[in-house]
Amino acid sequence: MKRLEGFFETLIFNARWLLAPFYLGLVVTIALLLMKFAEEFFHTLVGVFRLRESELVLSILTLVDLSLVANLLLIIIFSGYENFVSKLDTAQHKDRPEWMGKVDFSGLKIKLIASIVAISAIELLKAFVNVAALSQTELAWKVGIHLVLILSGVLFALMDRIAEATTHHIKGGTPETPLDPEEG
Repeated sequence: MKRLEGFFETLIFNARWLLAPFYLGLVVTIALLLMKFAEEFFHTLVGVFRLRESELVLSILTLVDLSLVANLLLIIIFSGYENFVSKLDTAQHKDRPEWMGKVDFSGLKIKLIASIVAISAIELLKAFVNVAALSQTELAWKVGIHLVLILSGVLFALMDRIAEATTHHIKGGTPETPLDPEEG
């Protein structure tokens, strides 16, 4: 029976590698975003003297938006792979980002929601620049969605803070047997 248990545990542990193709697919999506970025950049560059100021700002905001999405994907790829599949063997690489290997699942959630809120803010800014083209209802929906995303981000951060405080309070004890408050 112990051998069967060992087999199942090994199988479950190695199942983490089923996530690797997801991360590879996300790498491909960064390449797709790069193609869209290049296309938008080319259109902006070629038409810079024909574009009205608001059109130029919209185009630049689109480039920023694409860049933020690519950054978000990179954070998800690095953190997700390291947290759930395997450690990346890049510790000695001079260009290794400082945060790499230090972002846990909780940190990943916060970075994810912060990036989504930033992307939403860019979209909202684009809507304000092009406000004449939107109905009041469309603008209200965009503002409402943005506010919901901000509220979600605040709630995620609050939940993580509560969980972290609980973990620090329990340090050395268990949830069932917390430390005596006078012990420290």
